[in-house]
Amino acid sequence: MADKRMLIVPAELVKKIDDNRGDMSQAEFIEFLFNSQLNQKTQEHDDKQYATKDELHSLELDIKKLLRNFLDFFVSYGLELGKQSPKTEFEELSSRLQELENDLASEGKGKEAKIKWK
Repeated sequence: MADKRMLIVPAELVKKIDDNRGDMSQAEFIEFLFNSQLNQKTQEHDDKQYATKDELHSLELDIKKLLRNFLDFFVSYGLELGKQSPKTEFEELSSRLQELENDLASEGKGKEAKIKWK
């Protein structure tokens, strides 16, 4: 014979058990409820589909690629529409002056400027 234990439950719960157990004893009815609930939980877990490691890794790579594309788009969009920064303008001016200086130096005349009068 199996070990028996006492379970203390509220009187309302005992009334619900007695109202719904039909020909079963209280112990059989509670066991039936536990078993049906446990079977339902395992069936729910079996019906769910889970992602594999490879699928998650692929998703991660795709998300990184998408974020990189968004970043490239917004940076290029901002450069086309937005004002250039003063630092960029200064570097451009410096490079043009350097080119002029190199052209003058290559002509052998040094850093001499000619003024034309009209």
